[in-house]
Amino acid sequence: MEARASPERGPSYRQILKSTALIGGSSVVTVLFSIIRNKAMALLLGPAGIGLIGLYSSIADIASALAGLGIQASGVRQIAEAVGSGDTDRIARTATVLKRTSLVLGLLGALLLAALAYPVADFTFGGPGYAGGVALLSAAILFRLLADGQTALIQGMRDIASLARINVLAAFFSTAISIPLIYLFGTSGIVPSLVAAAAATLATCWWYRRQMRIAPQPVSTRRISEETAALLKLGVVFMASGFLTLGAAYAIRLIVLRAEGIAAAGLYQAAWTLGGFYASFVLQAMGTDFYPRLTAVAEDDAECNRLVNEQAQISMLLAGPGLIATLTAAPLVIWLLYSPEFYAAVDLLRWICLGMMLRVIAWPMGFIVLAKGAKRAFFWTEVAATLVHVGLAWLLVGSFGSVGAGAAFFGLYVWHGLLIYAIVRHLSGFRWSAANRKLALIFLPASGLVFGAIFVLPPWPAAVLGLATTMISGAYSLRILMELVPRASLPAAMRAWRSRSA
Repeated sequence: MEARASPERGPSYRQILKSTALIGGSSVVTVLFSIIRNKAMALLLGPAGIGLIGLYSSIADIASALAGLGIQASGVRQIAEAVGSGDTDRIARTATVLKRTSLVLGLLGALLLAALAYPVADFTFGGPGYAGGVALLSAAILFRLLADGQTALIQGMRDIASLARINVLAAFFSTAISIPLIYLFGTSGIVPSLVAAAAATLATCWWYRRQMRIAPQPVSTRRISEETAALLKLGVVFMASGFLTLGAAYAIRLIVLRAEGIAAAGLYQAAWTLGGFYASFVLQAMGTDFYPRLTAVAEDDAECNRLVNEQAQISMLLAGPGLIATLTAAPLVIWLLYSPEFYAAVDLLRWICLGMMLRVIAWPMGFIVLAKGAKRAFFWTEVAATLVHVGLAWLLVGSFGSVGAGAAFFGLYVWHGLLIYAIVRHLSGFRWSAANRKLALIFLPASGLVFGAIFVLPPWPAAVLGLATTMISGAYSLRILMELVPRASLPAAMRAWRSRSA
């Protein structure tokens, strides 16, 4: 615990790449299971069934966010601060309160969703026929919140290896459970598969949480009240943020559903899933390891800004070439991971990829707001993002169909990137490093060039240009990454290649 408490000074590229390799590596396996699961769902259910999965998942996400009161995010922050202080009693006390609070909130959330099953089903699906499924979904809320409490502790302790294993095992169990249920019961198996997957995730989290030797501490009622108040004070802000983000996703699915039907909602769900596949490697690692590290140095503006610039640099180098490749090969990606029925989602996917490029750039800055606990700025930023996202979707879907939902996501991050930069300039004096300005001026025009060529050039010349841009950007990223990482930490083959290319 004391070793983890020591904040890292000096360049953190090696740590960023190490955590990205662990979480990103587990994400590769997770994505492989997701590919198998999504392909099976697409073949068994078609676009309409995928649309149902997206709507049920949105209901579960929103209910979890509301019932959880943000304690996963606030719990990570509380545990990270306790670890930073080196106070083992404080760690044990926070862990105990986090566990009990998760249980109480999980039970309350499950009961509330079950009680509101009829109005929720009526609002979402236009009738109470799906109320039984919504009521059953309440069990997933309990399992999710219990799992969130476990993972908050593991993440706050920065046990990245355990988190990586949890990701892999949860993806395996979700795939192994979901496909047979959908095969046997069709659309009637969607909700049971979501509940079973949540239960499997909880079991996996519980197993790895048991490996952490934190001695239970007797906690007085006064201490419980203090710790709970600290968790919920910041947690409510996180909850509001999560509700706004998930509520926006839910609203956009409803906008698409009302405008073009359940099949179009399925196309949007497919494009959204695929657009996030590659970026999730970087973004998940960022949230898992970078957030606790940044929290430990949040009071030191210079150190905080340095870590954010280093994280942003690595994120752009890792995500840029993959997103350009997805832009280029969108039809092939759709065919491989879904089916020809989903080809109408190609343009949607491309717009989402453009938005993801901006998201990768903007996200590291947002963690400054979280690490500093700037609750008001965090909340109003999320309110603005929700209004912009839903407002753009309402305007653009009405004019351009479901493709407008993808364009709205891109527009959101144009707005959000500018807003969050202004906020963190005020909070910590943050400025982009020269290296990051250079990378942004490489990857953003390259993405725009490939995207524009798709609509201007015939298919084959556009594909050749996209492939060439992907290869050039990939080679450039690899060279810069190897320059940033200490030579001694590279594999022998890479050290030799680096020596020859120097």
